[in-house]
Amino acid sequence: MTLFIPQFSFHVFDHPMSRGFQNRFSTQYRCYSVSMLAGPNDRSDVEKGGKIIMPPSALDQLSRLNITYPMLFKLTNKNSDRMTHCGVLEFVADEGICYLPHWMMQNLLLEEGGLVQVESVNLMVATYSKFQPQSPDFLDITNPKAVLENALRNFACLTTGDVVAINYNEKIYELRVMETKPDKAVSIIECDMNVDFDAPLGYKEPERRPQHQEEPTEEEADPPSYEDMDLGFRAFTGSGNRLDGKTKGIEPSPAPLGPSDIKRGIPNYEFKVGRITFIRNSRPLPRKTLDDDDAMNRFIAFSGEGQSLRKKGRKP
Repeated sequence: MTLFIPQFSFHVFDHPMSRGFQNRFSTQYRCYSVSMLAGPNDRSDVEKGGKIIMPPSALDQLSRLNITYPMLFKLTNKNSDRMTHCGVLEFVADEGICYLPHWMMQNLLLEEGGLVQVESVNLMVATYSKFQPQSPDFLDITNPKAVLENALRNFACLTTGDVVAINYNEKIYELRVMETKPDKAVSIIECDMNVDFDAPLGYKEPERRPQHQEEPTEEEADPPSYEDMDLGFRAFTGSGNRLDGKTKGIEPSPAPLGPSDIKRGIPNYEFKVGRITFIRNSRPLPRKTLDDDDAMNRFIAFSGEGQSLRKKGRKP
């Protein structure tokens, strides 16, 4: 995924000749979380990003040192040897104090009122970053990449190993920065960055059970016998009478069904839409029995003797 994160940058006092001779800003402050910031205005927006609030004296000193804009800083906790990088949001803090997001203080292992070293740095523009959600709940978001893209607009830089926090739908999600390119600390201001996700911490792949064909049961394996079948109604199974009194071709009871007559339906694999196929089951004609042949030989139509009204040899 490619993220384009537009942010405002200022280029005052940025003369090309002065970059080689610029001085570095480095000072030490006591840091507090944003919730300790005095004032009527709610500054919860600071917790949603990666920027800090510094005192006005820092802005005066930075403008005299001809710092390259946008301003990026390296924060170091010398007691725990932990460091991270950030941007600056405003210069309204009390002198000697800076305010940090809570997740940044956790990465630096800082407590309220702890000392932090703030130094100005120049970082390379990011081209790639990889994140690992710290909880499988992050997968419940419908479009996690779009949520991350929107959250990173409040960040100025990323540091490999940091655990950043983003706020979405009144819930905080933590993501560890697993990798950044081309350096371990990069600037994400006005950059075209490819973003990738690693498997969330504690996530387990669902087990895929192999699909085995179900073996047919004993009832399904053998076709039902004729005795077990309910024949119901069978057409033309009654007996009939001939006008001549003969019994030719009369079956008083239906012929029993054999196993070959009981077959399961077979689908027509050559079926085509719009075509109707009529299938008729043909049955062989019954063979003539000897009794039928004898009856045919005995019966001859119009073979009886007739009577004449005039007798032979008598004259009228």
